[in-house]
Amino acid sequence: MTKTFTRSQKLFEESSQYFPGGVNSPVRAFRSVGGTPLFITKADGAYVWDADGNRYLDFCASWGPMILGHNHPEVKQAIISAVENGTSYGAPTIQENELARLIIDNHSFVEKLRFVSSGTEAVMSAIRLARGYTRRDKYIKFEGCYHGHADHLLVKAGSGLVTFGETTSAGVPKSFVDETVVVPLFNEEAVKQAFAQFKGQIAAIIIEPIPANNGLLLQTRKFLSFLRNICDQEGALLIFDEVISGFRVGFEGAAGLYRIKPDILTFGKIIGGGLPVGAYGASAAIMGTVSPEGPVYQAGTLSGNPVAMSAGKAQLMQLLVPGFYRQMAKKTASFVRVLRTHISQKQYPVRVFQIGSVFWLSFSELSHVRAAHEIDAASMHGFKKLFHFLLEQGIYFGPSGYEVGFVSARHTEAELEMAATILCNGLDEVYG
Repeated sequence: MTKTFTRSQKLFEESSQYFPGGVNSPVRAFRSVGGTPLFITKADGAYVWDADGNRYLDFCASWGPMILGHNHPEVKQAIISAVENGTSYGAPTIQENELARLIIDNHSFVEKLRFVSSGTEAVMSAIRLARGYTRRDKYIKFEGCYHGHADHLLVKAGSGLVTFGETTSAGVPKSFVDETVVVPLFNEEAVKQAFAQFKGQIAAIIIEPIPANNGLLLQTRKFLSFLRNICDQEGALLIFDEVISGFRVGFEGAAGLYRIKPDILTFGKIIGGGLPVGAYGASAAIMGTVSPEGPVYQAGTLSGNPVAMSAGKAQLMQLLVPGFYRQMAKKTASFVRVLRTHISQKQYPVRVFQIGSVFWLSFSELSHVRAAHEIDAASMHGFKKLFHFLLEQGIYFGPSGYEVGFVSARHTEAELEMAATILCNGLDEVYG
């Protein structure tokens, strides 16, 4: 039976009177897939429900943080208990200590951290910290890695191998991004050239060690080790943006998975249990540069919010259960294996990439996609058709072919088998 979206359509008409594009974050507007955005009214376990009462098996997971699934009972109870004592104090809380201790005691590469309210804020603060610590101004970022919407991060590469950033948003003065050097992903030569061209000026390299905001552009351990080594040689810091990969592919994220020590890490998503939280952390020496101990200023009225801290602690406690990540990776791999087998048998120009409980459908025959320029924009037409087929069949993905999918602890093997069958049928529709 064809689904109806009457209520969502009416709500979108109303929201368009209040918000630019009718939404409070651009990708939610469905511009890349077409149609009307779904207004979600309820979520539980592995499912979400829209305003018209349609139920969907959810692989968006609020863009990653719902690793335990929606409405997890212990996370929910932690939130309720915290709210009973108030929602915000603007003062130190016990909950901050508890969540910080939990992270630091179980993460090899963090000695001190600071909580903020978003991943963007965490990255913005980490770059300021790197500049303050090294007393250098420039930093290197990679084309295809997204680090939030701070002015100096909204940049893309120019036409050369090593370029200053070009703004990707109106309202960002060129002078704001003139200290940002943009190079291609998975290109050692470009990084070497950047350090040679700006000798003694580069404060840090920032990278998503598992790039997952522009496809799943899996890097090799060799390349990440190269970045570690060249930073050491050049006196620069290495920043791992683990807003997505942190606590998703393992409790220590990509740093633990690859056993590579970054100088600064940024976190978000999962550490809030679904509430707005971010954090940045490093050695005690580097973090000692942050105010009030040091000269690098950073502050936030809602930083360390007791409700968010309580939710984060409840969620992270579940992730420390022995075998949690192994089981997550195993069932995601089984799900992906069905898709790969079907794609191979039908010889479709599609590849499925996976790491831990994260996966991505690439509408390309490339066996590896490690850089942004390897993604063909025209291939997104295939995802658009697949997306709407899946909606009709009760499966919800993030509304963009550049976005990854997430498996949660609440996805059962039976549900994943069902979803794999529907996805295979959807690919038959796309290529039939």
